[in-house]
Amino acid sequence: LAEATCVPSFWLGNETLKVPVALFALNRRRLCDRLRQNKDVQKNSVVLLQGGEETQRYCTDTGIVFRQESYFHWTFGVTEAGCFGAVDVDTGRSMLFVPLLPESYAVWMGNSLHDVTFKYLYLAHDHGHFNSFPFQRGVNTDSGSISKEASFEGITVRFNSRRILLHRVIKTDMELEVLRYTNKISSEAHKEVMDPLLLIIFALSVTVVLRKRVAWPDMHRLADRVHLEELTKIGILKGNVDDMVKVHLGAVFMPHGLGHLLGIDVHDVGGYPEGVERIDLPGLRSLRTARNLEQGMVLTIEPGIYFINHLLDQALRDPAQSCFINNDVLQRFRGFGGVRIEDDIAVTASGMELLTCVPRTVEEIEAFMAEGQGSAKSFGSLSSQKE
Repeated sequence: LAEATCVPSFWLGNETLKVPVALFALNRRRLCDRLRQNKDVQKNSVVLLQGGEETQRYCTDTGIVFRQESYFHWTFGVTEAGCFGAVDVDTGRSMLFVPLLPESYAVWMGNSLHDVTFKYLYLAHDHGHFNSFPFQRGVNTDSGSISKEASFEGITVRFNSRRILLHRVIKTDMELEVLRYTNKISSEAHKEVMDPLLLIIFALSVTVVLRKRVAWPDMHRLADRVHLEELTKIGILKGNVDDMVKVHLGAVFMPHGLGHLLGIDVHDVGGYPEGVERIDLPGLRSLRTARNLEQGMVLTIEPGIYFINHLLDQALRDPAQSCFINNDVLQRFRGFGGVRIEDDIAVTASGMELLTCVPRTVEEIEAFMAEGQGSAKSFGSLSSQKE
């Protein structure tokens, strides 16, 4: 953590982004504001979260690189392991509970942070110590995985982690700045590894105009239709596209979902809150969210075309689907594998902001490869990609 001009921030130095700790203080305020509006949340309620714990590789004493538990990171921004955090919903005051470390810790790992330093670096109102804290486990409804929900004897209201994760769906301006930075870094890395000897251009694309309140499953259906139209143009498919849609032929070539929410986690949480049901149809059931788009959401858009033998063989055995397939042309693509094109976008008030800055069209890719990997050409600055 860097202490720049009395404003604490997380910084790894050398041209990396300084992330203000105020980002997490704002998240806590947003959380409390929303919970105070919830009639089911009683007065004098406290949100109690448990941070991640350091672990070893199987039965060895070799430590695995620590990554903070995502809900805890979103709320407090704490990078150290073994902590608890509490937020008073009524007042917004926060408290960090830091583990008591033995004196031997300083011998092998260096001095631990002082209590006051913890308060300053993470903008907490208070701090404390603990020796142990009981907790209960809960299920993340998006992933199906078990997440820890901190708890203690005598608590009268237990906060379901889903109430917290929903706040992670809508990004603040500071969070969007972090996502712009990470997209810039990953885009530059992508361009570095583009190899003209290995590059295969499969000219299928989906142009999607995103607006608030658009249902994400409708975007998936649009991608399916565009794929079917293009596959028909190059002769792999034949017949009426509307009829192909009715028998879910698109899912044969794009069995995955069009995209997912993006944030602290790659497949970020909040895709299926209460009242949003998964659509049990081919392709659509693979969507990681079926929500209507809202300003502040960040999602991936990753249409793909795959030639998977298992799915192709199934379709050829199904008369309802095989009648649309030109098997002679299809054979040329057996063993090809597939191609998926990914862009990351933020939903804005008027449309969307494109966060990814890599060549994506055939013309841009060819121009980039011709100029060489060392080219400084930019495919749209972050500030110019809003639509």
